[in-house]
Amino acid sequence: MEERSGFGYFLLGLGIGVAAGILWAPRAGEETRQLLAEKAGEGADYLKSRAQEGTDYVRQRADDIKGTAADLYEKGRQTVSRQKDTLGAAAEAAKQAYRDAVGDVKSAAAGSPAASGGNAG
Repeated sequence: MEERSGFGYFLLGLGIGVAAGILWAPRAGEETRQLLAEKAGEGADYLKSRAQEGTDYVRQRADDIKGTAADLYEKGRQTVSRQKDTLGAAAEAAKQAYRDAVGDVKSAAAGSPAASGGNAG
């Protein structure tokens, strides 16, 4: 029962709203339709311009990000290259130190029997 009375009040309010709109309308029907069409056109133009601005902004940001990514890639590549060169130089230095140490041991081993043989004889 309450639903019917609520719906009845809705219909009553709707009827009063339509009547008030007709009685106090500031323009004639044709003028109102023309005004609505103009405002709709303005709204469409506004949305198109905002969409274009958004597209331009996104495109600019994408270009900025691509540039930043390219810079980061290049810096990373250079860093890896430097580290590779440094590691290669360190490995080469370690090999040379090993060769020198082995050579010193061989020299010491070769010199020891001669030195001890000379002391013994």
